Parts: sequence; structure tokens; C-alpha cells
Amino acid sequence: MEQQWANRAASAEAAVTSRHFSRLWAMPRTQLGVVAWPSTRKDRLFASWNYWWQAHLLDCLIDAQVRDPQPQRRKRIAAQMRGHHRRNLGRWTNSYYDDMAWLALALERAGRLTGVTRDRALRTFTKQFTRAWMPEDGGGIPWRKQDKFFNAPANGPAGIFLARNGELRQAQMMADWIDETLIDPELLLVFDGIKNGSLDRAEFTYCQGVVLGLETELAIRTKDDRHAPRVHRLLAAVDKNMAHDGVLKSEGGGDGGLFGGVTIRYLAFVASSLPGDTPEDAAARETARRLVMTSAQSAWDFRQTVDGLPLFGAHWDRTAEVPSAESASASFSGGAVSSSAIPERDLSVQLSGWMLMEAAHLLNRS
Repeated sequence: MEQQWANRAASAEAAVTSRHFSRLWAMPRTQLGVVAWPSTRKDRLFASWNYWWQAHLLDCLIDAQVRDPQPQRRKRIAAQMRGHHRRNLGRWTNSYYDDMAWLALALERAGRLTGVTRDRALRTFTKQFTRAWMPEDGGGIPWRKQDKFFNAPANGPAGIFLARNGELRQAQMMADWIDETLIDPELLLVFDGIKNGSLDRAEFTYCQGVVLGLETELAIRTKDDRHAPRVHRLLAAVDKNMAHDGVLKSEGGGDGGLFGGVTIRYLAFVASSLPGDTPEDAAARETARRLVMTSAQSAWDFRQTVDGLPLFGAHWDRTAEVPSAESASASFSGGAVSSSAIPERDLSVQLSGWMLMEAAHLLNRS
């Protein structure tokens, strides 16, 4: 079973590598992911590049290096970092705290797991997140600078990053703020965010994923007994309300194409790392594992095969659609990327499929 999932993860990696990887503007020792396949000339010139998608591409490369360490892939990891920094005009930061949190998490993992370090960037991100805390305005840290919308997709990953970098008090404050402010009292899921006292009641899968990750990280690092019960409660809510026959629901393409993969990453983290030996702890780990494995098998079963490599569907419980160059591509508006007409065209969707295969392999290692 371990080898089967290793092969599937390697196939997912090969698919993204062959269809999406490109040098940035022909510069040596750089790499980024082209945002669509089939791609347009504009895509290949990185007129659109989608900062946070690239952060998750880096995370996927790290997953692959952990699975199968190779010197060439380690060079790809460094090239991805270099490409990201140069496309971002020589900076690591931008105006979106959620974007920065995803990249911070990937850079931290790269240093810890592969030895490709960017310590100055980690220090920069730590300052960004700790200085953005705004309890006087109802937060939390905001979604973006000069904004008063405080949401789970910024506070969750930023909190995980801060916990992993020794800022445990701040990370706990973020977890407590989410638990006090953004929990649906009926479904027990995590709302998207709050602004001027008004809740955005959207309940996206990745909101649940990042909170599961934050609470699990704090359960590991603090031994505080309030974190594991939050994982138990939220995981039961996800299982009940966000999966059909054990397959995690889809959020489509565009930015939503990454929501499932993010959630799967942190479900796998719960399954592999949630501490504790109570029946509730064991049940949570088993539920998380089941959601990952059922989703992974379904996504694999419903994939298409193009030139011998998998193309994953935007919905893991239905047959993937092979995109064409003539179909409408994704567009950016209002701080978010909408889906291509055929969402399988989007790099985000294929990254989620790759994350899913890596997560299944992780949970089946001997």
C-alpha cells in the first residue's frame, strides 16, 4: 500500500512538473508554476502568477522531497523560492496576510525538512504577523493591510507559523480569538471572518483545515488541555457537514481549487500528529485518516489520464474534465482568483490533487 501511494504521488508530481513548471522570464535558476494548462502566452510570461498558489507549489515540492529525497528536487525547491522572490519584485511580503502566511509556512518547512533555508524571510514574516494583531478593532489579524476584515484563512496559517517559530502566546491568542468569534453555534464549523461586528457566515473547507492545524499544533507544543477538544469538535463537524460518503466536498477552481488540498494537509496532520491517548483522541485521528484516504482513492479513481499522467478533477467524486485552450481562463478580481470555465485547467486544482496523493502516502508509510 505504501508503494502504491508513493507511485501515485510521484505521478501527480510528474504531471504538475511537465505541464506547469517554467523558468521565470528565462532567468537561470528560477522556477514558478504556470497558472493554467493548457496555457496562454500571457500565462507563460507570468503576467498572472498568483502568489499564494506558488507557496503551495513550494509546499508540494517539500512533501515530495520528504517522500523521496533527491538532489535535483532540492534544487527545484531553491529555484521556486528564487522565482517567487524575483517575481514579487525582490520582496517576500505583499499586502495580504493570508498570502504571506502560506509562504511563511512553506519556507519554514523547507528549512526544517529539506535544509533549504530563508531565515531572514522567516524573521520578516514573524514581525508582519505579530504587529498586525488588532484586538481593538475586533481581531485577529486582518485579511490584508489597511483592511478591518479579520478571517480564519489569515489567522489560522499565521498562527501555525508563529507556533512553529516559538511565538506560542501569540498563536494561542489567535486560536482563542477564532474559537470565541468564528464558530458557528449550530454546525460547529468555522465561519470565514468578521468585519465591524458582522460575521461573514461562509464556511469554506480550508477555514476548517487551518483551524484543525492550529489547534493540533498547539496541542502538541503547549500540552494545554483546551486544544485537543476543539480538534475533536471541529473534526466531527467537518465529517458530518463537509464530506459526502467520506469524500471532502469541492470548492471549484480558481482560489477555491486549493481549499480542498489545504484541508487535506491538515487532516493528515491531525491523523499523524494529534497527541493524546483518550478514546476521543484516537477517534479524531481515525476520522481524519478516513477522510484523507477515502478522498484520495476517489480522486484517483475519477482522474483522467493525459499523456500517461493524471489530471485530477475539481470535484473528487466525479470524473475529471480535460480542459482545452479555447475555454475561458481564470481571472483576478477583488483580491481573489475566479475559476476557469473548466476548473481542471487551473494549477490550484492540480496542486490539491498532488497534496492529496502526498497526504495519502504520508499516512501509509511503514
